[in-house]
Parts: sequence; C-alpha cells; structure tokens
Amino acid sequence: MPVTYDAIIVGARCAGSATAMLLARKGYRVLVVDRAHFPSDTLSAHALRIPAVAKLRKWGLFDAMVALGAPPIRDVRIDFGPVALTGAALPLGGADAMYAPRRYLLDTLLADAAVRAGAELREGFTVLGLVYDGDRVAGIRGRTAGGVEVTERAKVVIGADGLRSVVARMVDAPAYATHPTLTCAYYTYFEDVPVLADGELYIRDGSFVLAVPTNHGLTQVAFLRPVADFGAIRTNIDAELFATVAGASASLGERVRGGRRVERFYGTADMPFFARKPYGPGWMLAGDAGCHKDPIMAQGMKDALYSAELAAEALDDVFAGRSSFEAAGARYEAVRNEHAMPLFQLAQQFATLAPPPPEMQAVFAALPGNQADTNRLFSVMEGTFPVAEFFDPANLERIVRGGTPELLKAS
Repeated sequence: MPVTYDAIIVGARCAGSATAMLLARKGYRVLVVDRAHFPSDTLSAHALRIPAVAKLRKWGLFDAMVALGAPPIRDVRIDFGPVALTGAALPLGGADAMYAPRRYLLDTLLADAAVRAGAELREGFTVLGLVYDGDRVAGIRGRTAGGVEVTERAKVVIGADGLRSVVARMVDAPAYATHPTLTCAYYTYFEDVPVLADGELYIRDGSFVLAVPTNHGLTQVAFLRPVADFGAIRTNIDAELFATVAGASASLGERVRGGRRVERFYGTADMPFFARKPYGPGWMLAGDAGCHKDPIMAQGMKDALYSAELAAEALDDVFAGRSSFEAAGARYEAVRNEHAMPLFQLAQQFATLAPPPPEMQAVFAALPGNQADTNRLFSVMEGTFPVAEFFDPANLERIVRGGTPELLKAS
C-alpha cells in the first residue's frame, strides 16, 4: 500500500501537536490523531517553565499563549519549614517568567498551530493497532469519530500519547530508570484566593502544597502526599485538602477557606518514574510516552516541548537523507536524557516527601539575604541553571560559608 504521510503522531496535546507543527512547517505530510476532542482538559500540573516559554517564543506562539490570560509568574515563595525564600529564576531565550495556563486552552492553541502549519488533525480517533512491513512499523489502524475503521500508512509513527502510551505498549518499548509511584496528588481551582509573591510552595515532611494563579482569575491549589495515603484521601478529598494546606501554612489555609471552589477535584496515584527507549524500527516516542516522572517539580510540559523539537529535528535529518533512522534516534535519546535526567533524579528525591538531609538544611539556612544564590536555586527548579553546578559540593560549601560565586570561580 502507498505511504500517505511522512509521520503519523498519536496524541495531539503538548508533545504531539508541537511535533506535528514543527514537522509540517518543514513541509512534511503529517497526520495527528487523538481520542479527545478539543478543547478538553487533562490531568496536569500545567506549569510552563521558562525554558518552555522560550520554545513558544522561538516558534512564534508566545503572544497567543499570553493572550490566553494566565498571568506571568516571576517571583515565587518557597517555604521549606524553618526557612522561607522568595526568588526569581534566571531568564532564558528571551523568557523571564513562567505561566500556568489551563491545558484545555494551551493544548487547543498548539493543535490549532499544527493545523495552520499544514498538519491534518483527527479528533475522537481511537488507535486499534499498528501496521507493519516486516518488523518495521508502517502505520496505524484506527476508528474515526464516526465509527469507521481505517488504515493509514507513514514512514514513522510517533507515540505522544502519555505515560500509558498505546504506541509504547504495542512496540514493547524498553524501559529503564524505573521507580514506582511515590506520591499521590490532588488539585482544584478557587476564586478569591490571593497568593503570596506570584506563587507559593510549601515543602513539608510528608506533604507538598502549592498555590499559583491561572486563567480567569482563578488560583490552582494542589497538594501531594505519600502514595500510601491515597485511599484515605479519596474518601474525603475536600477535608484532606483543607487539612493538608492548613498543616503546611495557616495563612494559606485561611485564604483557601475564605475562597470559593469552582471546579471538581482532579487527582491521581499513577505517577511512576521511567525512561523508555524512544525509537525503534519505524516508531518514536515523545513527551511522557518516552520519559515520565512525578509532577512535584512540574517539568512535564517543558520536557514535552523539548522532546517535540528534538524528535522533529531527528526526523528532518532522516527524511532529508542526512542521517540513518538508527543514528538519528540514538542522538535523540542521548540529548533527551542529557536534558531531562538531572531534574528527573531531583524529582525522585523531592517525591520522597522526606526532610532534606542536614547538609541541605544548612544550605537553605544560609540562603536568606543571599539573593543571587537563592535565584540560582530557583533556577535549578525552573530548568535555567544546571543541577550539577548548583549541587556541586564545593558550591554548597561556599554558600554555607557565605562566599560569592566569584570566590568559587577564583578558587
């Protein structure tokens, strides 16, 4: 059968629509399918970190994202218990603020951008299986929104369909760096809940709480607890939210009590850690399908957009004849891991919800009054400063001793 498309992408949210848009802009024939109809929501921390905002600027989508109405988040207050710090992450690529747009708005923006670039979008589409030429994936079988079963063929099929990726399962993509779920998470939205600075986070022994502004003047209030608590929490989510928030901060607890919840609760205890080999004969993976972690550091959308660009670049090299598929896929995996794994590992440490070790408590205690290093710590979490450089033992010792970055360089 003839090949109709250069790429078929399963999943039309952050990773999928961005990949479709970038490939279509290069002139390739792209089909992107999704079970959902847009606009529609999905479980998400929905934090667009500064590096993700920089991608949108690069792709010409920044103004449209800002027009969605989520306010910029520059100054963030993080309360570690004994110490509370307020800081701003370092800028990157012309972006100096993160945003927290609702997914039903952002995903629709990206899907529309893919269609404008020339990609074909099929909503309400269910993938039933993959098509093979020998041992190579060559397309998909699926059911349209109207119930018609179809077969479509392509040079490559990309799974951008989340942590429970159908494509990853069907090709049996090898997984590594695996770790079971550590936390459960719930969040909802309130009216009339002001936040400190541009957003506030509370890191406690056994819990993590955040409050950030999002679209339509609403505040997202979220909490994470150990996964063992999930059964108890889900029996009375409302009471557990108020108790967890008030236990982390009496002030935030009072403000949340004084607000009005305007949406249902969203929650999950399905947040494993893994990386998957993101390519094989005729297939690739992008976003959470290829690498997933606990959302405690809210890196998912940033990593989705990064992987979309990396996947599109790799496939452009293949389609243009500059690289073999195997070589391009190996580079894609290596660069993805170089970008994602440092914060993947840090998220695993944070998700234990255990008190920081004594050496880190000493660093936190030394940071008040040291705005430069406070901003660097916040930049690590944002993804604009290297994890290894900040947590280098010599750098941590310098902070504890009250030295400046210049003194460390001089030594």
